[in-house]
Amino acid sequence: MKTKNNFKNWDDHLDAKYGKKGTASREKFHEELEAFKIGVLIQEARKRKNLTQQQLADKVGTTKSYISRIENNASDIRLSTLMRIIREGLGGSLKLLLKV
Repeated sequence: MKTKNNFKNWDDHLDAKYGKKGTASREKFHEELEAFKIGVLIQEARKRKNLTQQQLADKVGTTKSYISRIENNASDIRLSTLMRIIREGLGGSLKLLLKV
């Protein structure tokens, strides 16, 4: 639906670019968006703790390049690794919400 001044609302934009809700391409977009958000959250938490990527990697037993790939959404992350980064590396806890 076009709005005043020919601007599209967000859902119309997503429909045009990624397909309607429920389509494979729209679901892929949302999965990638969630992965991106996880990377941003990890990066922000790391910076609040004044840790470099190398320091965080050392704390959790991984590499700086892996932390960088997670923060830049270039790598899938295993749940066990995510939990280790949050718990051991950042001193936090992970809460999940399942929507069905």
